[in-house]
Amino acid sequence: MSFTNVIGQREIKEKLVELVQHNRLSHALLFLGSEGSGALSLALAFAQYTVCEKVNKPQAAPVPPPDACGVCPACVKAAQLIHPDIHFSYPVIPRKPGDKPVSTDYISEWREFVKQYPYGNAYDWLQFIGAENKQGNITALECNDIIHKLSLKSFESGYKILVMWMPEYLGNEGNKLLKLIEEPPANTLFILVAENESLILQTILSRTQLVKIPLPDTEEIEKALIQRAGVPAEQARQIAVLCEGNYHEALQLVHHAEDDWQGILREWLNAILKNGPIAQVKWIDEISKSGRERQKQFLRYFNHLLEQAIRLRYMGDSAPAIPDNERDIALRLNKIADISQQRAIIEELDRAAYYIERNAHAKMLFHALTIKLYHILADRTVASVN
Repeated sequence: MSFTNVIGQREIKEKLVELVQHNRLSHALLFLGSEGSGALSLALAFAQYTVCEKVNKPQAAPVPPPDACGVCPACVKAAQLIHPDIHFSYPVIPRKPGDKPVSTDYISEWREFVKQYPYGNAYDWLQFIGAENKQGNITALECNDIIHKLSLKSFESGYKILVMWMPEYLGNEGNKLLKLIEEPPANTLFILVAENESLILQTILSRTQLVKIPLPDTEEIEKALIQRAGVPAEQARQIAVLCEGNYHEALQLVHHAEDDWQGILREWLNAILKNGPIAQVKWIDEISKSGRERQKQFLRYFNHLLEQAIRLRYMGDSAPAIPDNERDIALRLNKIADISQQRAIIEELDRAAYYIERNAHAKMLFHALTIKLYHILADRTVASVN
């Protein structure tokens, strides 16, 4: 994978090239970027850049090129995730009781996953390997395997590289790696790729150079949807605005483009405000049967409409243009909730999405959320959202 495969991130790419150009490359980097930022893709592209023969070839004017050449043997192997000096670590699960798996046991699945879902998240990966409700881990045995791999001499490249994806899944056994990270063999490079800094072992975090990966901007997401996913321009624009820089979320919205989010939302609000417990239970049963990603998409869409409602409340006709059907429901949301209530609802929706991401029981979660929304809206005039 080359830098051109990564959406946006021009400044970060230039910074990484400068680190190589000026020989300021730390032996341990932490690529920290939220879901959909492309942190993993960027780490893979940087690993390829680091082993690229054109980058490492002595030149009369030794200025590294801005991207890997993509055609030398090292680049070809790195792009296929088969370069012998680039190793990978990621959460895995036992295939059967008693198994003690390491990342290498899943290398075929990993190569296929990265090919299909370069912007996938940990949930996508665990479902890809059939985890269902099992918790993935980076184990003590994995740490021992990493120590063994990086203690060997490099085969082809000047560097030995470890790309560890989701170090948040590394428990206290990760302390086994401290000495290796602190005093690595010559030309050893650790690239940790994470989403949540607070879940990483502090002992490891303090030994890394932080590279913050921002979310791509709306225009970059829109362009990627058109060019990579074949999404029509108008739909791409709407999705780019809705996903707020999260390309993983953008692809999910494309996948669920036929879902009637507005109809589902109207049904829910009418059940809360007008139709009562029987309608609420029916709605909760239906939403609970849908997958976790679909539930997250719905909550995100509701949040998006609330944000549009707040913009319309304060900016009126000067608010950014939105589709007529969204404008209509946003105006109706302003009728049934004031600004403080809308903010309270946004907080509850964010909290619910957080718990869904962590495998909360869907039916219990939406029961609780329905009750909370009822109490938030209780002091307003009861209205139907049609």
